[in-house]
Amino acid sequence: MHTRLVSVADAQALMAIYNPEVIETTVTFDLIPRTYDEQVTWIQEHAGAHPCIVAINDEDEVGERSENGDVILGFASVSPFRNRPAYATTVENSVYVHRGARGRGVGELLLRQLQVLAKESGFHSLIARIVGENRPSILLHERCGFSLVGTEIEVGRKHGIWLDVVEYQYVVPDGGR
Repeated sequence: MHTRLVSVADAQALMAIYNPEVIETTVTFDLIPRTYDEQVTWIQEHAGAHPCIVAINDEDEVGERSENGDVILGFASVSPFRNRPAYATTVENSVYVHRGARGRGVGELLLRQLQVLAKESGFHSLIARIVGENRPSILLHERCGFSLVGTEIEVGRKHGIWLDVVEYQYVVPDGGR
């Protein structure tokens, strides 16, 4: 298993991993599944300073096959944290793992690689905003050195329930200095 930067050829595979989470769970606050064109635009937005990476394993049939034949087990990205200039060295991270590949270290591989990319890109801080009931994501971020910095009470509503968001932060050693 290894990672690489995302490509447009991965659009369908990313949709197949992400859209069920939109429809069936509260792990994302999106309410409408992405279309192919929206996914392509999203990938293009993550081709520069705020990258997206995918975890692939050519020997694994669990996952989603991209147009280039790679089996995508999951993906992770960084996005701008806020649009004001003083926040430029802080990014928000997201990690999604194919349901059939969970519990096999895919999320940790992706998140640790994001930490490396953040340092190489000069980012100082990574922020994870996690729905409070997503214990596996909370544990993943704690394993990777993130610390709880706050809880936002009932800031989202999905599937008829109010949702809390816990915020975790990782300060990149020597990042953005």
